[in-house]
Amino acid sequence: MIATLESGASLQFRPLTTRNWADLEELFGPRGACGGCWCMTWRLSHAAFQRNKGARNKQAFHGIVASEEPTGVLAYSAGKPVGWCAVAPREAYVRLENSRVLKPVDDQPVWSVSCFYVARPYRRTGLTQALLEAAVEYARQRGAKIVEGYPQDLQKDLPSAFVWTGLLPTFRKVGFKEVVRRSPTRPIMRKELHAQEGGFAV
Repeated sequence: MIATLESGASLQFRPLTTRNWADLEELFGPRGACGGCWCMTWRLSHAAFQRNKGARNKQAFHGIVASEEPTGVLAYSAGKPVGWCAVAPREAYVRLENSRVLKPVDDQPVWSVSCFYVARPYRRTGLTQALLEAAVEYARQRGAKIVEGYPQDLQKDLPSAFVWTGLLPTFRKVGFKEVVRRSPTRPIMRKELHAQEGGFAV
């Protein structure tokens, strides 16, 4: 899948596999994106996540990637990894199931967009929207019928580290609709998918 930012920069998107794991390492850096998370925040209980911060989370996430379970897509510009969006079947995210605010809406099988990470020079460029579109296509190609997201409906600006689940306007632009809101700032958004041709470079 290819996209273009408003700046004219061309983007490519690729699913995360063991073949491009080193690109995720480069993007996340020594801190593992944010505080040693290595994209394991939603996949573990709070206690387990805290115990595993850093190297253990990295090892655990690499194991999931090696198992070929769906994990998400990387964005590239000029061959360099510049962004990440995690998306997988909702049941992969243990902490979602235990959340009062984000508990399941119904019993339909859904895929969840759980987080974004964008390299600093590419923030506020439209890359998050492009990543979300790529994540939706990635899920569609793997049989998803509904994709769900948990953006923040901000009342004030927050640093990027605090809006890692995305922002409400971004999801609306990609065609997501609000289905429930159990918190003033955290709606659950959904997009229903239909089969269509598309593709990712692998």
